[in-house]
Amino acid sequence: MIIDVHGHYTTAPPALAAWRDRQIAGLTDPAAAPARADLRISDDELRETIEQNQLRLMDERGIDLTVFSPRASFMAHHIGDFRTSSEWAAICNELCYRISQLFPERFAPAAMLPQSPGIDPATSIPELTRCVEEYGAVALNLNPDPSGGHWTAPPLTDRSWYPLYEKMVEYDIPAMIHVSTSVNPAFHTTGAHYLNADTTAFMQLVQGDLFADFPTLRLVIPHGGGAVPYHWGRFRGLAMALGKPPLEEHVLGNVFFDTCVYHQPGSDLLFDVVPTRSILFASEMIGAVRGIDPCTGHHFDDTGRYAETAKLPTEDLAAIHEHNARAVYPRLDALLRRQGR
Repeated sequence: MIIDVHGHYTTAPPALAAWRDRQIAGLTDPAAAPARADLRISDDELRETIEQNQLRLMDERGIDLTVFSPRASFMAHHIGDFRTSSEWAAICNELCYRISQLFPERFAPAAMLPQSPGIDPATSIPELTRCVEEYGAVALNLNPDPSGGHWTAPPLTDRSWYPLYEKMVEYDIPAMIHVSTSVNPAFHTTGAHYLNADTTAFMQLVQGDLFADFPTLRLVIPHGGGAVPYHWGRFRGLAMALGKPPLEEHVLGNVFFDTCVYHQPGSDLLFDVVPTRSILFASEMIGAVRGIDPCTGHHFDDTGRYAETAKLPTEDLAAIHEHNARAVYPRLDALLRRQGR
């Protein structure tokens, strides 16, 4: 079985973006603000967007199930206030839940949080609770930079995040550390901000002692960990300089990397440097890079090809494809068991 732990609803019907535009317009002109009931998207529309896009590619690439969350760049927590983000998160999470109900053996829902700059992370707990208890969410996306590229939030090891972590531990649910759109012109959203955030989050965790307080907390760093595998020696040396245990003891029991690396040498490096137990298969499909690599003739985001070409031992490939995900995402494992898988 192949489980893709990193999928976003990037092909939602145009009505969703149109509603969001009206919501944003309503921030300066309350008369333009839409009601939630104004958004009408039928099940047939949802099926069409998925069948022609994500599901078609999953079938072509042999992916059995995708952990499916709202479009990352659409989270845009920097827009409006907490009320704005709360309403937007509720709408996007509901759509992902509906997809999981329409295709129950192919998609499992993951939740975005209604974060907002300067707002206590604990305010996101009610939406997390609702998504877990009502929608059966198996994961959540946690934005370490709700400001949109200006990094005004405290590091992930700050105690202000602790109430959220406590709820995650209670539900035994992991978070993918995933930023949203950058409004800082110095940082391209997908080419710089995403990868910077992956690297920054890892270093924050190296600097702190978060997992001493939360030994069962699990965090997934996407996009292959940003610069982390490439600079593994730097992080090992910095951990030593900071008086921390070796990375394998200090963070790798709780931190995991996905395979959203879009060329063979980069994927090979990930497999060579990071222990197999800490790697989860993912493609982010359909995501930031959608074209065909002229050097290979295959889509950049067809990450399954890189894992196969790496000629990993059979047991390692099975762990990356399936077993690690079931261990890191216990609610997903429970869902699959209920389905007889």
